[in-house]
Amino acid sequence: MKIVLKIICLLLATNAVLVRQAVADGDSPNLIRDVEIETMLRTFEMPVWRAAGLDPNAMHFYIVQDPQLNSFVAGGQNIFMNTGTILRADRPNELVGIMAHETGHIAGGHLARFATEMHDATIKAIIAMAVGAAASVVGHDYRGIGGAMAGGEGVGERSFLSFSVAQEGAADHAAIKFLDATHQSSKGLLDFFKILEPEELLSPAQQDPYMRTHPLTTERIAYIEQHVAQSPYTNNPDPPQWIPMLADVKAKLRGFLDPPEKTLEKYPTTDQSVPARYARAVAYYRIPEVDKALAEIDSLLHEQPDNPYFWELKGQILFDNGRVAESIGPYQRAVALNNAPLMRVELAQVELETQDPALLPKALAQLSDAVNFERDNPDAWHFLAIAYGRSNNIGMAALSLAEEGMANGDYKTAIQQSQRARQILPTGPQRQRAEDIEAEAKRIRDAS
Repeated sequence: MKIVLKIICLLLATNAVLVRQAVADGDSPNLIRDVEIETMLRTFEMPVWRAAGLDPNAMHFYIVQDPQLNSFVAGGQNIFMNTGTILRADRPNELVGIMAHETGHIAGGHLARFATEMHDATIKAIIAMAVGAAASVVGHDYRGIGGAMAGGEGVGERSFLSFSVAQEGAADHAAIKFLDATHQSSKGLLDFFKILEPEELLSPAQQDPYMRTHPLTTERIAYIEQHVAQSPYTNNPDPPQWIPMLADVKAKLRGFLDPPEKTLEKYPTTDQSVPARYARAVAYYRIPEVDKALAEIDSLLHEQPDNPYFWELKGQILFDNGRVAESIGPYQRAVALNNAPLMRVELAQVELETQDPALLPKALAQLSDAVNFERDNPDAWHFLAIAYGRSNNIGMAALSLAEEGMANGDYKTAIQQSQRARQILPTGPQRQRAEDIEAEAKRIRDAS
């Protein structure tokens, strides 16, 4: 497991975990967890969330591996965005505009009418589509991914919420208000709508999903155009540091999502830009041509020694090619530069994989802290269970497996392991947590 957009079952909890399409039926959304992409999106949208009066800590991004243009909100303060939307964005302001519109749906309470239709575990079920298979996957066997998808089929479609034209207009109005409040241009939102405008004449089957879930009208476009023409912020540029962030993320996505030969054709060795070398490093890693991959990433680290994502990719390249001991240093450096919970889960997994008893306390500490922020991350709980098991703390290992079951939507396992934990743990908060998990799992199971 490891880092960056790992093309493995989200079971290997890494900051960069990419679940690739593994079955012919492309209906189920595959989710990507990646610290770099999530950090970029949060950085772009943080000012808008604050302008909307929303708590940034309560907002969550989920990245869907899908080449089509789409974004949507579901299950509360959760924004889902397709990789295709990120890749089609020419500049950060386009993504800011799209996310501001989705924030308008959240701030406007447009999800409230779906409350009775949204099951408690809807978001977990969407995530379980990508992560729900075997917690025992540690050998990068991609054949199991298809089975993981099966249990969640249909959940994604139910969560692609369709809004009325009136609600779309209200979200547009809110987006413009938020963008003005943060002195940002609304032109990105207009440009995105103009990309979609020609699709209005297409049959629904040919349209990008965004058109089917967010009905676009000429009146909405005219409204945005009028505001762009009058706003004093229309020509305000993106913060300069945002531009390379988007370029790097797009190169990384291309490296992981496109066939390596296509990536190498798009980014030939004559192109020595940072994004090109980043994409090539990923492509060489996937072939695999390890020496070439390391040469590219080392050249980037020479220029940007404080870039945590380059260190993360180096650790992944080494780890996935059996050089576990060598991968520890790059992972540690990545976490020192960005101690995001997903990063710490990655480092802990590598530390556990070394089988070095001296690293066990460090892994246990990393995971114990990370799960406070990644409570719905089944990988984090899985590795924590391993760490507790190796520490002979069987009660906490069982409790961690119960948490993993809840995060995966596997309520049978959650009930079994919470009962086991309850029998072992002494009276206190941990045993109370086991009792709470058992009761919640039974409630959700019985309501299904």
